[in-house]
Amino acid sequence: MAERILIADDDEELGELLAEFLAGEGFEVRRALDGEEALERAREPGLDAVVLDIMMPRLSGTEVLKQLRRESDLPVIMLTARGDDLDRILGLELGADDYLPKPCNPRELVARLRAVLRRSGGAGPAGVIRVGDLELHAGSRQLTRNGEPVTLTSTEFSLAQLLLQRAGTVVGKRDLYVAALGREPVRFDRSVDMHLSNLRRKLGPAPGGGPRIETVRGIGYLFVLPEDEQ
Repeated sequence: MAERILIADDDEELGELLAEFLAGEGFEVRRALDGEEALERAREPGLDAVVLDIMMPRLSGTEVLKQLRRESDLPVIMLTARGDDLDRILGLELGADDYLPKPCNPRELVARLRAVLRRSGGAGPAGVIRVGDLELHAGSRQLTRNGEPVTLTSTEFSLAQLLLQRAGTVVGKRDLYVAALGREPVRFDRSVDMHLSNLRRKLGPAPGGGPRIETVRGIGYLFVLPEDEQ
């Protein structure tokens, strides 16, 4: 079955171009021309991902994303003005899975969509990973803390999965980019850092009060093993 993608952008010409290209790549495409319509359509059953422009009438893309994240972990790729770091950072902080600057290359958009859909579809080894009070179920892509579910975006889950799989060892930034975003890191791109900041906030401190995830400057990140598991 073809994956269903919502393109939310008030630029009708660009939206039509992207829709036509995605349809040619085997996707089923839906359209929204303003923020309110985007939020309404994003709530429809059967949708697999959203391509969401930051600047839209009636409701901004950031407001759509903010409201959507209160009720859904549907994969979202933000379209931002080229060079506008503030929009990109805000989108990632609010839970966007990835971003592309406008005008975007349709082929690059397809590659990003396929990467985020692979992650949200449960790609990766099945099984359960337990580290301290955390339990990660790879098959259902769920993570719990003390038995309580922690709501993560698909990108945050992929980061958590890799870090927990290698808990106690440093994971390089390149490995995190490939696992979580499906692409190589590029200079000045801090996407993974933003996603990890969100992940830290959602997981909270370790039971002893210390950090769960430590930054190893110039190398990557370390998920700290509890003392009784070291």
